[in-house]
Amino acid sequence: MSDNGYDQAPGWDEFRRQMPVVSKWTYLDHAAVAPLSGPAGRAIVEWCGQAVTEGIEVWSDWCRRVEEVRQTAATLIGASHDEIALVQNTTHGINLVAEGYPWRAGDNVVTLDNEFPSNLYPWMNLENRGVQTRRVVVDNGRVDLDQLAEACDQRTRVVSVSWVGYASGWRSDVEQLARMAHDQGALLFLDAIQGLGVFPMDVATTGVDFLSADGHKWLLGPEGAGLFFMRREHLDRLRPHGLGWNSVVHQYDFTRIELNLRQAAARFEGGSQNMAGMIGLGASLDLLTAHGLSRSVSPIAERILEIANLAADRLERLGARIISDRSTQNASGIVAFELPGIDPVQVRRECMKSGVALSCRGGWLRISPHAYNNDEDIDRLIQKISTLFPRSSQ
Repeated sequence: MSDNGYDQAPGWDEFRRQMPVVSKWTYLDHAAVAPLSGPAGRAIVEWCGQAVTEGIEVWSDWCRRVEEVRQTAATLIGASHDEIALVQNTTHGINLVAEGYPWRAGDNVVTLDNEFPSNLYPWMNLENRGVQTRRVVVDNGRVDLDQLAEACDQRTRVVSVSWVGYASGWRSDVEQLARMAHDQGALLFLDAIQGLGVFPMDVATTGVDFLSADGHKWLLGPEGAGLFFMRREHLDRLRPHGLGWNSVVHQYDFTRIELNLRQAAARFEGGSQNMAGMIGLGASLDLLTAHGLSRSVSPIAERILEIANLAADRLERLGARIISDRSTQNASGIVAFELPGIDPVQVRRECMKSGVALSCRGGWLRISPHAYNNDEDIDRLIQKISTLFPRSSQ
């Protein structure tokens, strides 16, 4: 398969060497839980060694590293340092807005009916405050901006949509989403977990109001370490909650009890952080940025789309039905497909036994390769599936 040329792209072999998982797995499941990158693993092991032998004596060093991670995340998405909060996960970020916005009875939130549960339950939980959650029906994962706009009215306060649909892989144009929301007088919350780490993001250019993403998927970090962005102008719009010693400007003076909140998104971080996780995430962010991921360009996206399209083409020739839209404007690293007449759960089970990692979502099979995957990985996937679904026209 090297005739495609991407295996000769500079840097990808080195990237692959930074992913120890390849020694055991053909790993095509980054939209679920990604394996840790080698740099992330080493950073966490180093932290653990220091925690065991040094205790609090190196705590200030960890704090400095965490702040470097905050700055790296801000630079990655075109935000300011003070617009980034380091959070536990995507859900945490969504709840900061759902629980902090100054809702009034009769307000509503517009979202999609096929969103991941974490982008539904926090909004649905507002029902007892008189806030309605409007779920727009989606056809095979295809997001229609006109339908979203039609669901909005003068009481729509937030439109909350995933950048990339977790089951179908549909990628929305974020700038168009933000423009649509703002035209309706609403703010845009972007669940970015399935896009961040693949595609470039510039929050200033796109007009996103809020964004949240955990690091354990395309960012190749550990679970429990993610980021939340909020446009600075919205800082005082959200009711502070989850406050703790780290929420105030004098966070290290424990004897001074004054509720003088930090003028930054970090006010929502509350107390002690998952320093090991954040340091690990930072190491993976450094790896990704070294391979071209930035707020304006992403060779990683080009690489992932090429591999994903290769897989989709070969699966289709095998007789699979490709669910995901592979057009330039909507394709992502996720390829959802089905093998007619074959139980997807059984296929996944047999693939996993053979060391090929993939998922079932929405009743479909789902692969999600990263930039370090190569044509041999796709060969293994096709070889295994062809034994389960022997209808190849190749």
